[in-house]
Amino acid sequence: MAHAYPPLGVEVRTPRLVLAGATDERLARLLPVVRAGVVGPEPLPFDDPMSLYADSPEREWRWLRGIWAGRARVDPDQWRLYFVVLVDDEPVGMQDLVGAGFSRFGSVTTFSWLAPGVRGSGIGSEMRAAVLHLAFDGFGAREATSEAFVDNTASNRVSERLGYEPNGRDWATRRGDAAMLRRWRLTRDRWAESRRADIELAGVEECRPVLGL
Repeated sequence: MAHAYPPLGVEVRTPRLVLAGATDERLARLLPVVRAGVVGPEPLPFDDPMSLYADSPEREWRWLRGIWAGRARVDPDQWRLYFVVLVDDEPVGMQDLVGAGFSRFGSVTTFSWLAPGVRGSGIGSEMRAAVLHLAFDGFGAREATSEAFVDNTASNRVSERLGYEPNGRDWATRRGDAAMLRRWRLTRDRWAESRRADIELAGVEECRPVLGL
């Protein structure tokens, strides 16, 4: 769907879901999920700072402000695209694609979360596969990286399943406490080995100039 601001018009479609640009209308539809809470029992999934750890309604306010601020900071060396994940047209989470130094390095990172009720159904793997298709096929990325706390089994399994290779470890904090991260790396050649033919992109050509591509 065309949009006055091209990054909000990008869509990625798979047989199971749609990644749709995070317009204010779609964020409003997703707000009840955020209000209900997306952080389950420990181990906690997110590093600091993270709006989703805050109490409601501060949680929703911080979440919206963070997305609005991120959408406004876009240049060839730093951009972040936000997508609402739609399953049967129902919003169930978010998938972000981040390019830091992309014009020089061609490297992207990803971030995502899902509503508790749809976890464990393969949606996490499907939405990551979708955004990787956008990065590699749509934007010509050279590599994608990811990281998750060592006890975030679900996220680490998604990376492993999609062909990422271990890329060391690092430290971060969650709610102020130190915790170790597993880092992952997926090259373009490795992605191409299992490239899917059932993922469709829309609005990419209109978006590329905004990102300096």
